[in-house]
Amino acid sequence: MEKIKLKVLFMNIIGLLLLILFSMIHLSCSAQEKEIEPNVAGSFYPSDEKELKEMIEGFLEKAKDIKREGRPIALISPHAGYIYSGGVAGYGYSAIKGFDYKNIIIIGPSHKVAFKGASVYVKGVFKTPLGPVKVNEALASKIIYEPSNIKFIPEVFEKEHSIEVQLPFLQSVLKDFTIVPIVIGSMDAKTFDRLASNIFSIVDERTLIIASSDLSHYHEYDVARSMDSNVIDAIERLSIHDLENLYSSRKGELCGYLPVLVTIEVSRMLGANVGRLYKYENSGDVIGLKDKVVGYASMGLYKIPFTNDDKNTLLSIAKSAIREFVINKKRIDIDVKNPVLKSDGAVFVTIKKDGLLRGCIGHVRPVMPLYQSVISNAISACSSDPRFEPVKSEELNDISIEISILSPLKKVRDINEIEVGRHGLVIRKGFYSGLLLPQVATEYGWDREKFLKQVSLKAGLYEDAWKDSDIYIFTADIIK
Repeated sequence: MEKIKLKVLFMNIIGLLLLILFSMIHLSCSAQEKEIEPNVAGSFYPSDEKELKEMIEGFLEKAKDIKREGRPIALISPHAGYIYSGGVAGYGYSAIKGFDYKNIIIIGPSHKVAFKGASVYVKGVFKTPLGPVKVNEALASKIIYEPSNIKFIPEVFEKEHSIEVQLPFLQSVLKDFTIVPIVIGSMDAKTFDRLASNIFSIVDERTLIIASSDLSHYHEYDVARSMDSNVIDAIERLSIHDLENLYSSRKGELCGYLPVLVTIEVSRMLGANVGRLYKYENSGDVIGLKDKVVGYASMGLYKIPFTNDDKNTLLSIAKSAIREFVINKKRIDIDVKNPVLKSDGAVFVTIKKDGLLRGCIGHVRPVMPLYQSVISNAISACSSDPRFEPVKSEELNDISIEISILSPLKKVRDINEIEVGRHGLVIRKGFYSGLLLPQVATEYGWDREKFLKQVSLKAGLYEDAWKDSDIYIFTADIIK
C-alpha cells in the first residue's frame, strides 16, 4: 500500500514538473517579439535596400529647401505608392529631419479589415528593407482601453499599408526611435474621446504624431484640386468642425479621415493652433493622367505662441465689435490674414465695469475661426447675457474686456488633477452644464472643493453634484 502511495506521489510530481516546463516554454515563445514582415515592399516601394535608400534620398533632396517654422507636433503624410506620393511625403519628413524625436505615434485607417474602434499594436517589430523598427510596448499598452473598443486586433495589421509606408521615411531621417502603430476602423464619440485622451497622456516633447492619409480619390483633376483645397484649408485652421462638414457633405475626402481628426484633437490638446502645408500634388501632376486622380498633401501642425501684436489685434477686434453693435446694432466685417488668428478657436469674452462682471459668453469648443469667435462672443457678451441688461452706449468708455482662448476639454478621472489657478472647470450632468474660467477661482480665492461646488451651482445643480457628474478641465490663454 505504501509503495502504491509513493508511486502515485512520484507520478504527480513528474506531472507537475512537466506542466511547469510546458508553461515555461509557452511563456518563452509568447514573450518573443513578433516580427511583422513588410506587406507592400516591392509594390508600393522598392524591396531592395539600396534602391529604396536612393529613392528616398532623392525625395528628401528635392524638399531640402523647405521653410522650417519650428518643431512640428504632428504630420499629415500620404500613404500611396512612392512613385505617386513619395515626392509629397518627402517634404514632411524633410521638415522633421534633424529633430530628436524618439517616440512616433502613427495613426492610419484600416483598408482591409472592417472593425469598430481602434487597434493598437502593443509588442513586436515592424520590418522594412532598411531594417527593423521596434514597437514601444510601454507606451502602446497605455493607450489600450477595451471598454471603449481600443484594443489589440492582430489581423488588422496583417495586410495594412498605411502604417508601413511611413517607416522607411522615418528610418531615413531619424535615429533610435520606436513606434506606436494605431489603425482605426469605425469610431463613435466615446472611442474618439478616449483614444485622444490616452494618446495625449503618453506624449512628451520627443514624441511625434503622424496621421497617415491621402486626400480625394478618383475625381477629375480640377474637381479633385477644389475638394483637396477645402480639406487643406480646414487642416491649416485645425478645424475639426469644418472637416466633419466637408466629409459628411462629400465636398472633401480623406481616406484617413478619422486618423486626421484624432491627430488634430490631440495636437490641440498639446497646444497646436495652426497647420502648415508643405506640399500638395495629385497623381495627375505626377503621371499626367488627369481623368481620375488621387490627392496627396504633406502638412505639419504647430504651436505658435500668440505675439503681443496678436493679442492687441484680438482685443481691438473685440472692442470694435462691441462698439459697433451697441451704437449701430451691426456686426463688424473684417478680413484677417494672420493664420494664427484664422485657426479655429474656443473663446470666451468677458466684459467688466468698475471691476465687476458685466457680461461673459463664449464657445466651449472651436467651431469657427478665432477672430470670428471673438466677434461673435463679444457681441453676445454685451447684448445677450441673460444675467445682465445689454450694454448701453454711455457705458462704453467704462468697460474693460478680457478674452480667454480655451484648450480642448479633458475629462477628469481624479479631482487631484485639478490645479486651481491653472484649470477652468466644466460640469455636465444630464441636461445641466456649467463652466467657470480658470481666473475665477483665483479672483475669489477658492480652493479645489469650493471651485467644484461653485461650478455645480453655476450649472443649476446642488453644490455637491460634482461628486456624481462628469467634470472636465481646460487651460486658457487670457488676454486683457
